[in-house]
Amino acid sequence: MSLALTFAREPHRRGMVRVESWWGRAFLRAVEELAYDDNQLSGARSLARSGRIGGLVVEAGRFAAAVDDERGLWTVTGTVPVLSADDVAALSEVLGASAERAEALLVGELPLDVAEHAEEAGVELVPYGDELAVTCTCGHWHAVCGHSLAVLHQLCWTVDRDATVLLHLRGAEREELIGRLRPGPEIVRAAPVGEATRDQVDDVEIALDAVLRARHMLEE
Repeated sequence: MSLALTFAREPHRRGMVRVESWWGRAFLRAVEELAYDDNQLSGARSLARSGRIGGLVVEAGRFAAAVDDERGLWTVTGTVPVLSADDVAALSEVLGASAERAEALLVGELPLDVAEHAEEAGVELVPYGDELAVTCTCGHWHAVCGHSLAVLHQLCWTVDRDATVLLHLRGAEREELIGRLRPGPEIVRAAPVGEATRDQVDDVEIALDAVLRARHMLEE
């Protein structure tokens, strides 16, 4: 079973959250295409900024978070296809083709030419369309509810800040990629992304509870 990355609750934000990276913008486009209409999308953005979404859990092929609104506490779960072993090997070759790419990975960056060369090798890094599946316990009647879209927006923000979260979601864990690129003790390893501090324990526990429920739902 893959390592689960945990991220603390996002604070309340008054204004729009800007997505800067190419991979973050690509992920955001995929999220926006899931919305029923502009009103639903606007509401989901507001909920994502409200501070009412619990800690986010991301693991290979899965993510989950709890959402609190005026009607109750809901669990949002989602899945994406993971890359095959051959795909991860091909991605490692692309990343290892230059020192600049390897160094970028170490700081959570993903140069655009990595995606271009990976695509040439048949590896798509950003999930699109029906590859991005999401459900919520709220009993919504739309294909995707506002809670789910809000969690997806927060996942997008997290991915935008650190591209290795996207790779982890796709089944290519950071440590595995680094080990393939530059094996040995000389690697300077940063603290794992999503590592929780003591004041984040409550949010992390909520998030872990959400992902455990998600696993149970997926296994039924």
